[in-house]
Amino acid sequence: MENLLNIFVKSIFVDNMIFAYFLGMCSYLAVSKKYKTAAGLGLAVIFVLGITVPLNWLAYNYLLKEGALSWISQDFATIDLEVLKFIVFIAIVAAFVQLTEMAVEKFSPALYNSLGIFLPLIAVNCSILGAALFLPTRDYTLVEATTFGLGSGLGWFLAVVALAAIREKMAYSDVPKPLRGLGITFIIVGLMAFGFMSFGGFELPFKRTGDQPTEEVSSIEKASTEDAVVQSVNITEEK
Repeated sequence: MENLLNIFVKSIFVDNMIFAYFLGMCSYLAVSKKYKTAAGLGLAVIFVLGITVPLNWLAYNYLLKEGALSWISQDFATIDLEVLKFIVFIAIVAAFVQLTEMAVEKFSPALYNSLGIFLPLIAVNCSILGAALFLPTRDYTLVEATTFGLGSGLGWFLAVVALAAIREKMAYSDVPKPLRGLGITFIIVGLMAFGFMSFGGFELPFKRTGDQPTEEVSSIEKASTEDAVVQSVNITEEK
């Protein structure tokens, strides 16, 4: 339980998808002009991350990684389908984004119209794909992966709602002309990132009991692996 709380808090504040990894910046900046629109998309991101991350965990551990098909037969124990993880992860994400889009259109047409093209673009939101691609680099269980997905979605939600609230207030502020629009927005995002990253200086008291130092991956190796994942996701989004 303590380890789940540790993962949940870290995914919201310390490893925030926006401020720690800069994933999902396109929709983050585009829909943060109005609070209601930002809150609607933020809730959709929480839903998609909370569902797709555990589903992608199941797909990776029982279909894709080497030896994952051993539950069918020992003849398949040597098969490694990890090369297909991009295709499988995106397919799962796209399916649930379509489900979310249909639900929003049915129950909240006003929100559906205000979100416009950015709702289906959740399928290519690199924060969604990034959360799935972090799973092979982290030895999570299914419950931990679900907690990580929900925490990452909540972190994205807090980031976009906070920026939207600030930008609505800025409409009544005397911002210098050269900084109006995205100029002052980038400055605010940078200051918010400083605030969220400051949580990295706190040592959370929640530790997994029985952990041995020799079993942990060094912080340098883990950081380099996750940096490679972020770069891969950003390249995929650019293409």
